[in-house]
Amino acid sequence: MPLTFAPPSNDKAELETGSAFTPRFDEKGLVTAVVTDAHDGALLMVAHMNAEALALTIETGIAHYYSRSRNRLWKKGESSGNVQTVREIRTDCDQDAVWLKVSVAGHDATCHTGRRSCFYRTVGIEGGKAAVSIDDDHRNFDPADIYGQG
Repeated sequence: MPLTFAPPSNDKAELETGSAFTPRFDEKGLVTAVVTDAHDGALLMVAHMNAEALALTIETGIAHYYSRSRNRLWKKGESSGNVQTVREIRTDCDQDAVWLKVSVAGHDATCHTGRRSCFYRTVGIEGGKAAVSIDDDHRNFDPADIYGQG
């Protein structure tokens, strides 16, 4: 039987201190997922999960997400081999976000650009305008080899 979630409680104390996991999905049916490396705590990515992705993640121990751009369920690493094994899942006080601590298989890269983290750029100011600069240009794999051209 597939895992389901009870509706979130309207009782703030129950939501914040009770034992029921009742994720608060937004109006599009999504909850934010913050993903870090279980070993060193590095921030790897931020994604979204619908109820099916969250249930599959809990049931299988493998991270699943909902791709807003592709409008479909997505098992992390299904194309690249960089599968995320979930070591721990936490939720915030009002249960509208989850934090996944994961181990990454394959090339130890989370970003589709081949980098370990999706957060490889720093925001600053150049000539009075906001700009980004690349902090981590090391790639653990060539995206063209994994995903093809185009």
